[in-house]
Amino acid sequence: MNRFMNAKDTIVTEALDGLLRTAGGRLARLDGYPHIKVVVRTDWDKSRVALVSGGGSGHEPSHAGFVGAGMLTAAVCGDVFASPSVDAVLAGILAVTGKAGCLLIVKNYTGDRLNFGLAAERARAQGLKVEMVIVNDDVALPDLPQPRGVAGTLFVHKIAGALSEDGADLDAVAAAARRVIEGVVSIGMSLDTCTVPGSPKEARIPQGKAELGLGIHGEAGIEQVDFTTAKSAMEMVVDRLAPHVGPGPLVALLNNLGGATPLEMAVLAEELVRSRLGAQIRWMVGPAPMMTSLDMQGFSVSLLPAGKAEEAGLLAPASPWAWPGCHPVGEVAVTALPDGLTPIKPIPSSNPETRALIETCCHIMIEAGSDLNALDAKSGDGDTGSTLATAARALIGALDRLPLADHTQLYRAIGLELSQTMGGSSGVLLAIFFAAAGDASAAGKDMPDALKAGLDRIRQVGGAGLGDRTMIDALHPALEGLPVGLEAAARAAREGADATARITRARAGRASYLAESSLAGHNDPGAEAVALLFEKLAARERTAAT
Repeated sequence: MNRFMNAKDTIVTEALDGLLRTAGGRLARLDGYPHIKVVVRTDWDKSRVALVSGGGSGHEPSHAGFVGAGMLTAAVCGDVFASPSVDAVLAGILAVTGKAGCLLIVKNYTGDRLNFGLAAERARAQGLKVEMVIVNDDVALPDLPQPRGVAGTLFVHKIAGALSEDGADLDAVAAAARRVIEGVVSIGMSLDTCTVPGSPKEARIPQGKAELGLGIHGEAGIEQVDFTTAKSAMEMVVDRLAPHVGPGPLVALLNNLGGATPLEMAVLAEELVRSRLGAQIRWMVGPAPMMTSLDMQGFSVSLLPAGKAEEAGLLAPASPWAWPGCHPVGEVAVTALPDGLTPIKPIPSSNPETRALIETCCHIMIEAGSDLNALDAKSGDGDTGSTLATAARALIGALDRLPLADHTQLYRAIGLELSQTMGGSSGVLLAIFFAAAGDASAAGKDMPDALKAGLDRIRQVGGAGLGDRTMIDALHPALEGLPVGLEAAARAAREGADATARITRARAGRASYLAESSLAGHNDPGAEAVALLFEKLAARERTAAT
């Protein structure tokens, strides 16, 4: 897998320097590359309890991204997924620890425990006060005697960091950290494994499966489960967490494991709030990448009982750029549409034949969704089928409130419905098409001529014409043939759609931005949708006639 890197041996040091160059002078590193990779606060005066954490790299923004006022004093970074050395940890402790002492926050992995533990002993031998806490929030394996430390570690960083910033002593800071560790639980799920720089990708999760309870170093989860939707994925995660939390209020931390998009994470946030634990979740940290596993396409959820002390610590100011804040969870705020945009509701009326025709057209578009997406992916962003299917489903849902017996008002109502439910330029153009057809119908034109008037209007507004490689290349000949019958319209639409495969210079639409090589040999998806629609309608007519 290609990565934006120079060499696996220097990726961590180069990344840390890139971080420091953009930190505005708030952060520095200890001299000691490449073996000692320690990021420290530049504004630290050693009068307060120092917080030192760290571990292997590859979990960015952890750990260096959380160094700053209100959180960590220093982060000790190892190579990718490798614990830092004893000397590196000791260097970090000595650099930031004064008379107030130091708290080491360590995730429960053998390498981290040993290296941080030995460094703590050596620091104590030099007369420093050092306490160490072990985070073991992972509940993937409930019977495991040594649960892993994962994203719940961020709760410890933040709450202990707030106390340190306020001047609490080492005993108070360590006690608060231990209370957080006692209460926090976490579990993760991913659709794919991560890719370690310089190593081949392990493809162990098949299509249609997700891995539940996996670690943050690419280790396998406790089981592979069927994956269908974000809702079902979140339900499985919540089911594993629920036995470990009480009935009181909770703070949730929704962590992106590295490869999920912000769009996916927002959907997962909604499903978490809708879950059976949602009513208990008063605050949420994220969704955001906080404790990642390189490019893993997954997420984790951490839950912490939300007492007054925990809320105060999480809401206290913090300067690290990677901390997304802790925000209250509430209802979705909805305000009324501005005047003039509130939909004008037509008077519903019944017409079984018209209803059946609309339903048939909509089902044709829904069934063609995947094929049209695949075709669009060759020359666009792969969403033509989804856009048309979404509009078709919305139109089916609106049938009971449409004026089916009045075609003039029906055209206008369909145009209004599409303007609200169909995205992109296609939605706007089809809304204009049906609105203009309604105007033409009101002027006495029959259906073929009314639809031609709609086509003329979208050509005027959209600027596309025949030969420009758009849906017009199929729609225009189809409407010309429609007075003869559906068979003639279908043949003309197919010829027009197939001709677009030979048009390698589009003059309208998204295809106009593409090279000739991206267009040659496949039909324009909008034109193909028109051809499929007329072909399916003609086939339905033939079947009815027999």
